[in-house]
Amino acid sequence: MKVLSKSNNFLGIPKKYSSFKNSEIVVLSAPLEMTVSYGKGTGLGPKKILEASHYVEFYDEETNREICFDLGIAALEELNFKNLSHKAALRLIREIVEALIKLNKFVVTLGGEHSISSAPAKAYSTHFENLSILQFDAHSDLRESYEGSKYSHASVMKRIAEFNTDITQIGIRAQSKEEAVFIKDAGIKTFYARDIREGKNSKNWQKKVLDGLKENVYITFDVDGLDPSIINATGTPEPGGLLWDETMDLLKLIGKNRNIVGFDVVELAPDPKNTSSDFNTAKLIYKIINYAFSK
Repeated sequence: MKVLSKSNNFLGIPKKYSSFKNSEIVVLSAPLEMTVSYGKGTGLGPKKILEASHYVEFYDEETNREICFDLGIAALEELNFKNLSHKAALRLIREIVEALIKLNKFVVTLGGEHSISSAPAKAYSTHFENLSILQFDAHSDLRESYEGSKYSHASVMKRIAEFNTDITQIGIRAQSKEEAVFIKDAGIKTFYARDIREGKNSKNWQKKVLDGLKENVYITFDVDGLDPSIINATGTPEPGGLLWDETMDLLKLIGKNRNIVGFDVVELAPDPKNTSSDFNTAKLIYKIINYAFSK
């Protein structure tokens, strides 16, 4: 696949630090939008994230490094899903992620709708033993199917649970009764946003999340998990979400104590009147990269 140039890659970094050969980290854009059910526009998410990333500082004050220059970050041209079924599109994503893993690349997949996440999650679950799936989200996404599709964004975690039930959910505040029942039956570890706010998981809830994770962790981050005051350009912005610092505290804790093997960020639906959501998503991605290599 073609590697994007400085003018349109992640962070706008020169070829020396963004070539495929010189980069340990690869950004894969998967602008799939097939089953969005409210706000539209997730297909434009990856492009707008890359554009906004050019205004994110290279230096991270917490880790005291410019990781983009230390490890290199290559951004690949976005995938083309034209004339593909939903199933075939997901297979394409999985096959490419699998190929990148075999080349020892750390893969960051950008959506697109949340349904894309089952593909890299399956690739990583196949490649890594002792792997937990960590989901940041406003919604459980555990429906068997939604609006006639079992590949819906609202069913992505149910598809993931078919091959890996070690799932921890953070920030949930909207779900169906069907999903609540499945969470209990399947032993899904769910940290509801309201419970976090009320201290029901203890004040040190981040440590409790960490204790439930295996050695290796794959993160799927739906940006609607964050409070709309941080990101509201998303399909279904739910009030009462996760705040920035508490989320960074958790990600930092996991990065120091577990092996973050890869991650995806999904469901940005860019709004030209609210470009802060694009920028905050790009910054989120760079923060996760920094935390993943913070040991």
